[in-house]
Amino acid sequence: MTGPAGLRSRITGRLTDAGYAAGWRAVRMLPEPAARAAFDRGGRWAARRDGTGVRQLRANLRVATSGALSEPELDELTARAMASYARYWQEAFRLPTLGIDRIRRDTEVPGIEHISRARSEGRGVVLALPHSGNWDAAGAWLADWLGEPFLTIAERLKPESLYRRFLEYRESLGMKVTPLTGGPKPGSEVLRQWLLEGGVSCLLVDRNFGTGGVPVDFFGRPAVMPSGAALLAARTGAALLPAVPRFDGAGWRIRVHPEVPVTGEGRLATRVTDAMQAVADVFTAGIAEHPEDWHMLGRIWADVPPDPPRRVLPAATTPAVR
Repeated sequence: MTGPAGLRSRITGRLTDAGYAAGWRAVRMLPEPAARAAFDRGGRWAARRDGTGVRQLRANLRVATSGALSEPELDELTARAMASYARYWQEAFRLPTLGIDRIRRDTEVPGIEHISRARSEGRGVVLALPHSGNWDAAGAWLADWLGEPFLTIAERLKPESLYRRFLEYRESLGMKVTPLTGGPKPGSEVLRQWLLEGGVSCLLVDRNFGTGGVPVDFFGRPAVMPSGAALLAARTGAALLPAVPRFDGAGWRIRVHPEVPVTGEGRLATRVTDAMQAVADVFTAGIAEHPEDWHMLGRIWADVPPDPPRRVLPAATTPAVR
């Protein structure tokens, strides 16, 4: 890319990367109570700003709560959800400094026996997760519990330096990351080989970004989920295990659910679709229990656009930090 547009893109990319780097350094220097309070205020301030992502989140939460909340109650839930999302980022900046002892002590994992069973059988494991709670903290706990890395897949962020920064961050937590595209091999092929060798993989599957999704009923509405988790399990014999992370006080909780069958008779496409429907059902129940921890600011349902703008703070307004 050349010319003014290319120059602007490079400058924007460098500023974005520099901003994340500065954020990582600054937040790590803050005492945890101060960082947590500041990000909580920032998340609630963002909710009041009522941007497109917040309005989409509110619309998504209206579906996730079956339309049972009044608009003021939905506003309060949205504010809590944005505070929860801000907590995710606060912890993302600070997680390497918290230490594995803290993560191990403050994480509860009901259903861990489902992973143990598949591992004892020499099978790979595909953990299918929604964007809920802190999936990076869940990953750090899992890598420590396994005693070895697990594999996940990531989109290539722009600029490349920012992608590398996130790659190094996640690898510092014990994860192994392969790019969705642009690597020596397609990400799906790397995952398939990993699972055939008995490895563990974690995939976020509550939103479809590509063209290979399958139709599911999600919170009573038609949606599309990526098929990769079920397809990989079917082709490798790995156990497909839905898991729903959430925050639990100052710590974290990850509920691992029983294996979703995906092998057997019948057409592969039908088995994969049925398996992803079972995953969607688990997500529906888990998210409904703690909807404020579902960080979904993107569009899930074709017939659920962002809410219309309601109120916007003046551009100069910033949250008070004490």
